[in-house]
Parts: sequence; C-alpha cells; structure tokens
Amino acid sequence: MEKAKISSIQLFVLMVLFEMGSSLLVPLAIDAKQDAWLAIMFGMIASFVLLLVYHKLYSYYPDLLPTEYMQKILGKVAGTVLAFLYLFYFMYEASRVLRDFGEMLLTFAYPETPLFIANALLMLVIIYTVRKGIEVIGRSGELLFMFMFTLSVVGFILIVVSGLIDMTNLQPVLEEGLMPVLKVTFTQTLYFPFTEAFVFTMILPYLNNPKKAKLTMFCATGLSGINLILTMLINISVLGVDLTARSQFPLLSTVQSIQVADFLERLDVFFMLGLVIGIFLKISIFFYAAVIGTASVFKIQSPSRLAYPLGLIVLFMSMSIASNFQEHIHEGLKVAMYVLHMPLLVVIPILLLLIAFVKNRKNKRDRAM
Repeated sequence: MEKAKISSIQLFVLMVLFEMGSSLLVPLAIDAKQDAWLAIMFGMIASFVLLLVYHKLYSYYPDLLPTEYMQKILGKVAGTVLAFLYLFYFMYEASRVLRDFGEMLLTFAYPETPLFIANALLMLVIIYTVRKGIEVIGRSGELLFMFMFTLSVVGFILIVVSGLIDMTNLQPVLEEGLMPVLKVTFTQTLYFPFTEAFVFTMILPYLNNPKKAKLTMFCATGLSGINLILTMLINISVLGVDLTARSQFPLLSTVQSIQVADFLERLDVFFMLGLVIGIFLKISIFFYAAVIGTASVFKIQSPSRLAYPLGLIVLFMSMSIASNFQEHIHEGLKVAMYVLHMPLLVVIPILLLLIAFVKNRKNKRDRAM
C-alpha cells in the first residue's frame, strides 16, 4: 500500500460520484416501467445490508486490502485464486464503463471518431491520475463534485421551468403489483450501481478516520440513491415509459428537450460534462483497485509501474467485450448481473464474513485460555 490517506469527505464524494457515474447514462430499472424509481429505492435499501457486511470485513482487517485478507481467511492458495477473480472483476467493470463513455461520446458529439481513439484518450488521463495515487483521486473528486452538483441543480430547475414534467406518466403506481418491482430490485438495481461499492473496500484502509467509514458509506449511498430516484422520476415524467425504454441515453434526451424563453436550449453539452466527470471517477476507482490489488498479490513495491500495462488491458477489453452497444447493454444488465455481480458482490462477501467471524471467535477463545 502507498503511504497516503484520504478524509471521510473525500470518501463520501468519491462514492457518490462513483455510484452515479454510468448509472445516469442508462434507463435504470426501466423493466419496472413507471415504478422504476421504486425499484431503485428498494435496491438502495437492500444494499445497506451488504454495506454492513463489507464494513464488518473491513473492521476485522482494517490495515489489509481485501486481496490480502482473503488469503488470511481462506488460506494462501484459495485466497489468491479469489483475489485474482476480484482483480479481473475490477478491470472488467472499468472496461465496461470505458465502453459506455466511448459510445456516448460517439453517439452525440463525435460520430466520425473511432471508438478506440475516444477510449484511449480518457484512459490516458485515468492512467496519469491513478499513477499519482489515491490522494490525488480524492482531491479531484472534491473539486469535480461541486461542479457536478451545480450542474444537477441548474438542470433540475430548467426542466421544471420548461414545463416538461407530466406527472400522469408516473401513474398508476404499482399497476402490476409489488412482485415486478422486487424482481427488478434483486436482479438489477441491488447490484448496479449500489453493491458495486464493494470496490471501496480496497480504499477503506487509506481512510484517515476509520470510525467514520460506516456512516460515510451509508450517507454516500443514500445521497446517490436519492439522486438516481429523482433522475428516473424526471426521465419518465418527461419522456414517458416507452420513450425512456427505447432511448439509449434517456437523461440526455430529457436535457435536449429543455427550452426556456425560446433561446435557452441545446444544453446537452453540460449534461455530457457531468457524465464525463462521473464516468472518469468511476473508471479511476475500479482501475486504482485493480492496480493496488495486483501489486499486493505479486508483492510489487511500486504499484504505479502497473498502471500502463493494466491500462492497456482495460482499453483493449473495452473494445472487445461487445460488438455493438446493444450487445454491450444486454451483457451488462442481463448476463453480468448473474455471472459476476451476484456471486462476487453478495454471496462471496457473506461467506467470507461468516468464516472471518468464526476464526475471530476462535482466536479470542484461544487467547482467553
């Protein structure tokens, strides 16, 4: 681990921007139709239980990275194999978000630019940032958070002033009952974006005040959840369920609809700036976790050396994970949820906590004797 520390405020803003990141891009939980906001709310509430699991694991091994305490819990061989699995997951998720960025940029701003060039330019900035360490990422988050918060408030006010909101698009509530909403909650919104916050267990050892870790994680998840609920409420009330579901980037379509006093329009560039901020920090967090995790597994003294080779892998993964955007979205929302998110973010952390709990009780009993 590098000799660096971040404050609880920096952890808070990083988590908020991380969870909002690419979640603002897609029609989140739209399978629940006009009740999408309820599915997001339930996903946020359910994720609090898993945040307690992640925090308890951290409290058992406050000075170790997950890639290190996995080896203590499961043994050298099994722990190392599991650590490799999580390193692959972090890099895979970084490549997925990078692909989201490239597709958005090409669709709305640079249709003639090759996808590889758009992804490579952002990846170069991320590699540079990650090489500078977690303190620089934390300070960057503080600066960019205020800018993104301002954009969000101004955008919300302009949408309201434009008279675009039609509340009848949100009715009837629970038209098909509670089960479709719960199905979306436990197959989508619980994992994306809320329990992706497992990656922050790789950053918690850098926190300068460990006692504030739990409260900070809960507050950050609560704020990002509220923001995502409001976003989907606005999308559906402005566009309607059908148009929101068909749109590749519904929030961008909503922002493009803003027209105030016949002169204030075409504000999608500001929306894209906000999205780039969230995506940049989300990839940076995933990539940083992959870099320091790889360094800990291979006992490399200078993790920054790994930034360029691992960055190239993430870049090429972002190009090869899907042949088009529709396939990319299907893989992320339908396949990865069951294959990666459910076992790695729910099942395995709970099993690790149970084993750590038993070992901790046994050690206490042995010391007492």
